[in-house]
Amino acid sequence: MLQQIQRQSQRPLTSAHLTQTMSLLHLGSDELRESVERELSLNPALEQVEPPACPGCGRALARPGTCPVCARKNDEVVVFTAPSEMFGSGAVTSGRDPYQETDRDEIPESLSLAAHLLRQIGPDLDPAERPIAAHLLTALDDDGLLASDPAEVAAYFHLPKLRVERVRELIQRAEPLGCASISPQESLLIQLQIIRESREIPPAAEACLLHFDLLARRQFQTLAERTGFGEDALEAAARFISANLNPYPARAYWGTVTAPPPVYRTPDVVIRLSGETLVVEIAQPFAGSLRVNPLFRQALREASPEKLEAWQDDLERARLLVKCASQRAGALEQVMTRLARTQREFILHGESKLRPLTRAALAQELGLHESTISRAVSGKSIQLPSGRMVPLAMFFEKHLNIRATLRDLVRREKRPLTDDELAEHLGRAGFVVARRTVSKYRAMEGILPAHLRRR
Repeated sequence: MLQQIQRQSQRPLTSAHLTQTMSLLHLGSDELRESVERELSLNPALEQVEPPACPGCGRALARPGTCPVCARKNDEVVVFTAPSEMFGSGAVTSGRDPYQETDRDEIPESLSLAAHLLRQIGPDLDPAERPIAAHLLTALDDDGLLASDPAEVAAYFHLPKLRVERVRELIQRAEPLGCASISPQESLLIQLQIIRESREIPPAAEACLLHFDLLARRQFQTLAERTGFGEDALEAAARFISANLNPYPARAYWGTVTAPPPVYRTPDVVIRLSGETLVVEIAQPFAGSLRVNPLFRQALREASPEKLEAWQDDLERARLLVKCASQRAGALEQVMTRLARTQREFILHGESKLRPLTRAALAQELGLHESTISRAVSGKSIQLPSGRMVPLAMFFEKHLNIRATLRDLVRREKRPLTDDELAEHLGRAGFVVARRTVSKYRAMEGILPAHLRRR
């Protein structure tokens, strides 16, 4: 009976501990910092102490002791947790710099297309139109085209279709022009209409777009018979369209349109190359370390009965946060150690060297649950030695190495290679894929078929 009661009393604590750990593991460094700062402001039992430093190089550490870089013995990979505010600063006092430092501790990350468009149209939206805009923007595909029927959107919001079309027109006129169009043809026609407002266009341009299938196959003789324009005029219009319009507006920026301004943020993980060693720093997004305030413990012994229960709750929350933050750092160190060893070639030499790896396989190797790996990876970014920042989830992307090799083959081709020929070249590179698979990857990379690349 006593054993049963003890088991029941431990279950809520274990559940709270597991829930808190999983919750912290899912957070990125910026979100974790906000969560810790909020708890520090509300909970007197939680305390933040100054960061310890490595006695060898003076680098700030998450835990006391010598940093793994100074302690290593020709290790292939060194992984440790450090305050994120030290990323890029080095904090070296002894004159020995074990890293190749970057000039800034924050690096640019591209703004999403939906956010970029929303910033432009936001001032012109009525409050009632904002949900419509959000719905349309989240329905854009990778090409910037609308995957939903405007009539269905209008029915969903119980609004006239004209209201939805007004919001869609605002999006179409934002940069890049033509987003939220139903088809590539509509996107081109919208772009042509907007350009016509500020500059002269070839007379045959609109006629070409109205017969988009013939234009795509460059059948100018048939196009001349259908439109009444001469072949020379049609070819001039085709050149104008090719130089100024884009059927897939999200794929590229053209004319006077510039790319969205970069958003600067601190990466969750930074990898640097020191000699032959990969130095992996995991961001602890707050300076120093967390602990339970010893003065609070002492005050708790002398607390009045009316304050005791509330203060004990504060103490338990502080203990739980300190323990879970430590376990989060430990789990990330475990994951990154294995990833850095497995994907070393990808880290150093690019996407074509990525080794196939699944979250389930990594979880089995580390003895963790697959959901733990998913939470550790979700929403986090990593800075590679080249300075490029990529999602941590890229380490698990399927076929990324094949697509990178395919891009390289097309870039180096002396004549346009057919999908069958590309499949043969990929086979010689060690990737056995069918022709239809090559066609799918080519479309995903925005690479035209061989006959259109030839033209």
